[in-house]
Amino acid sequence: MNGNNLPSKADVVKLYQSNAGITAMRIYDPDSATLTALKGTNIKLIMDVGNSNLGSLASSSSAAASWVKNNVQAYYPSVSIKYIAVGNEVTGSDTSKILPAMKNIYSALSSAGLQNSIKVSTAVSTAVIGTSYPPSKGAFSSDASSYMTSIVQYLLQIGAPLLANVYPYFSYVGNKGSISLDYALFTSSSTVVTDGSNKYQNLFDAIVDALYSAMEKVGGSNVGIVISESGWPSAGGDSATVSNAQKYNQNLINHVGKGTPKKSTALETYIFAMFNENQKTAGIEQNWGLFYPNKQPVYSISFK
Repeated sequence: MNGNNLPSKADVVKLYQSNAGITAMRIYDPDSATLTALKGTNIKLIMDVGNSNLGSLASSSSAAASWVKNNVQAYYPSVSIKYIAVGNEVTGSDTSKILPAMKNIYSALSSAGLQNSIKVSTAVSTAVIGTSYPPSKGAFSSDASSYMTSIVQYLLQIGAPLLANVYPYFSYVGNKGSISLDYALFTSSSTVVTDGSNKYQNLFDAIVDALYSAMEKVGGSNVGIVISESGWPSAGGDSATVSNAQKYNQNLINHVGKGTPKKSTALETYIFAMFNENQKTAGIEQNWGLFYPNKQPVYSISFK
């Protein structure tokens, strides 16, 4: 959405449908043109409430009811809304608003009889993990623990997964002395990290399992994870090449059905992003797309 040269919302949906294997979408605000274009397509949707709405939804159950009426009930079930992400990578004092807003959205869905059909969650970055190595020692940072503990316990109560944005790219470029490119791109030919009986050949699994471990430590051993963002930039910065992006995303697609060493359940995974976006900050931020704005692929990839 952050480009002035992107296809229409209807054309984007057609592009999804023409690429067999793209079965789901995430949008970061309820966008009426997108929701209208998705009607009847059976494309599953993660819909964010938008971080700017957290305050009103946290403080007012009637605001949450209006939000659900206007953005969910007006389109569901013709639009296959699967998750509502109450906040994306929320930081600072706003973290205290996540859980009250989640509860109000869940109550509004319950009043509409939709609480079993649409899951309520929040999307976190892996910055919430304070200890990540080895994965079995994964734990939330003291800052994150203050709000993540109650969020994880609430997710357990309502039977919803945690949404997590997982980027081995950033871990790699920030720690090139200790992390190899092969480990980050799923191309390592042998075990890199041994953690008890678990063996790790890629960084993605290690990060996800550290998050599983962090949730276990606060009572969330039965809370699942959905990877709500992952990807690799194809230009604009360190190790950001078409070849690396193609390798990472294709290997990610091929890998996530197997789960991780800690949990062998398939990981539902969303690749960031559909398009290169020219209104983002110059550099890697403009180059996460699988497609150029003219709908041509940046590199060949199979979504199956």
